[in-house]
Amino acid sequence: MTYFDDYFAGLYAGSADPWGLATEPYEHRKHALTLAALPRTRYSRAFEPGCAIGVLTAQLAARCDQLISWDGADSAVLQARERVSQPHVRIEQALVPASWPAGSFDLVVVSELLYFLRAADRAGLAAAVGGCLRPGGHLIAVHWRHWFAEATCTGDEAHADVAARAEAFGLRRLVEHVEADFLLDVWEATSAVPDDR
Repeated sequence: MTYFDDYFAGLYAGSADPWGLATEPYEHRKHALTLAALPRTRYSRAFEPGCAIGVLTAQLAARCDQLISWDGADSAVLQARERVSQPHVRIEQALVPASWPAGSFDLVVVSELLYFLRAADRAGLAAAVGGCLRPGGHLIAVHWRHWFAEATCTGDEAHADVAARAEAFGLRRLVEHVEADFLLDVWEATSAVPDDR
């Protein structure tokens, strides 16, 4: 068990919803803006690593024909499965970028995840996204901007990492939304990957 396994296990042992994802007005607004920023009304196949308890997952499910959502914490995965039990949504316990789902996607949603990853893992995630997004597919990233003790970097630094690698992975930024508390960016894939869903 790693430090972060202990950290997340401790969080969920203390509270079923340690960040107030289902209750905080800040989270409701952030999720609404995340969905509003998506350039398409509908996506055929989406991937959401770090889904937590599935609050955003449930909202993404209404916009996707197929949705794969992962989290590393078993308690979070169980809650997410209870919240979202639709047949076109698959929720699993797994960690990126050590693992990555097979096939290509037209949407990848990375919310409040990147600053828990080491720099090398952020680079690996960016490479995986660049390799799996279909032409015209979208990566949306949303992160808290303030430093906290468990983070490996700030949200600003995490988004700067993605931006620095975007062109190399065939991604161009479509949306850059900056607020005092969070960043929201959308990138679009300009290079081809196989459509092997």
